[in-house]
Amino acid sequence: MRRYRWWFGGLALAGVVVLVAVFALLGRQPPAPQDDLPGPPGTGPLTVVAMGDSTLSGEGAGNYLQETNGQNGNWCHRSPNASVFKIEAPGIEKKINLACSGAPSAQVALGDIKQWTEPSQAQQLAELTKTHRISAVVVALGANDDPHFSGLISECFRAWFSERIPPCSERIKQDWQNRVDAMVPKVVGALEDIRKVLRRAGYDTEDYQLVLQTYAAPIGPDIPEEYRSLNGCPFRKEDLRWVKNEAVKTLTAGLRDVAAQTSARLLDLSAAGDGHEACSGGDDPSSEWFSRLTVQWTDLTDADRAGHAIQDSFHPNAAGHAQFARCVSEFLATSDPAAACLEGDDGQLHAATMAGPLN
Repeated sequence: MRRYRWWFGGLALAGVVVLVAVFALLGRQPPAPQDDLPGPPGTGPLTVVAMGDSTLSGEGAGNYLQETNGQNGNWCHRSPNASVFKIEAPGIEKKINLACSGAPSAQVALGDIKQWTEPSQAQQLAELTKTHRISAVVVALGANDDPHFSGLISECFRAWFSERIPPCSERIKQDWQNRVDAMVPKVVGALEDIRKVLRRAGYDTEDYQLVLQTYAAPIGPDIPEEYRSLNGCPFRKEDLRWVKNEAVKTLTAGLRDVAAQTSARLLDLSAAGDGHEACSGGDDPSSEWFSRLTVQWTDLTDADRAGHAIQDSFHPNAAGHAQFARCVSEFLATSDPAAACLEGDDGQLHAATMAGPLN
């Protein structure tokens, strides 16, 4: 009997070992599938995306990607110096630039409108959701719709050449508010299409951040007189004053309305370039965050490129993009519905909370 008791005891011990192993296996949780990860659904790296026009494409920052510098008619002018590539946010693994110089809202929205041979940016975003998890979409848009902001700058440029031509602001300001009002629903439609793309990909609104960025004034009246010429900034003083103090502020108010209508977060850059506009540094341009009049002289000898020889002018330069990225990074780390990019005591841009509702 003692021999059988030993056998039963060994069997019981083995049973205990098996039970412990079973409980251990049951208690061990398998790795969570990527669809169950916090934040955006899908698979792939956590990604921030830039969409819109030249402000985000990198126009003015130089070193453009060859395929967007006139190759096969593509002049989107995407630069590795663009602000999206300087953004720092926890967990972000990829930074992708879909913005294209000169893009109107219709090319950012879903549809068949192309910009410099490129299809809808919203459609490109839809493809991106198949391989990336979109954490944030930063958009700069509207200036190439009814306001035609780059055309405004060009018109003011032409007015400088002849005193017989009235200041550009005299004519433009007569219907500037109407232009901005006409722009608003177009930008609203583009942002709604961005949300539609992400919703179709399984995103809830809380899975990602949609940030609408406004425009900074690239030029201002407080520049040395000798640089208010072909040396850098050939504009009349009254036009410089109007662009900075009225045009940009009205444009910002319109985009604030867009953000309210689409529940986008608003990042106000209207004062971001104060003291750092093109030509503001005089003999030392190192403090400037915007490009001066820039001519690609070799392009003037090429019929296909001549029309783009001054395309870089009066856009954020590489230093400006780095500063804007600093502000965007700070904003993405908050839950504030709106903030303004303002220069701090350290000489850097920071995101300052804006009080009051957007609407």
